[in-house]
Amino acid sequence: MIRFRAPLFITRHVLFALVAGGLGGIVFMFFLLEFDHFTSSNEFCTTCHSMTYAEQAYQQSVHYNSPSGVRATCGDCHVSEGLIMATYDHTVGIKDLIKQLFGPEYDDPAVNLLHLPEAAFAARDWFRKRDSATCKRCHTLEAIQGTRANTAAIHQEETEGKTCIDCHYNIVHRKVPSRETFKREAWNAMVEQELGLPSGTAAKILAGD
Repeated sequence: MIRFRAPLFITRHVLFALVAGGLGGIVFMFFLLEFDHFTSSNEFCTTCHSMTYAEQAYQQSVHYNSPSGVRATCGDCHVSEGLIMATYDHTVGIKDLIKQLFGPEYDDPAVNLLHLPEAAFAARDWFRKRDSATCKRCHTLEAIQGTRANTAAIHQEETEGKTCIDCHYNIVHRKVPSRETFKREAWNAMVEQELGLPSGTAAKILAGD
């Protein structure tokens, strides 16, 4: 009769370590899943008061009030698919928390609005680097028909070298011009007029950052 013997290096202590490590790995994996689920929720994202400004515009958008009843959450758009990449995105997002805690007073509507363009440009760059992967979770290019003439043809014939965000931005959050057409002086003047601030206040706020 053949007897199987464990290799000599697998002692009782090694076996205990392997079992403990395996169980610990499983527990850690479940922790990451729950962590990703929680930190991708709208409730978590709007914990910071500064993010409620973005939420206000989002709740007026078609991504929130969809005719089909499908509602995209913050995580659906801004967190990559897959546990590893999602965890990476959340880890990188710590820098935003640091800015919130130690940077400008983003809870102030004037400060928030003055910094919005840079936030929008960074978000658009993020989408481009990922070929708008989170958009494609819900939107299948070949299935896009639209209600306007030639919508299907445009998406099937004129998208080479482009990604969703190149054409589709300013549909969820407050409208910000493209980086190429953005004018800081004009934006500052708009913020001052909207919030009833004296002329030149915007530049002073930004200089104080």
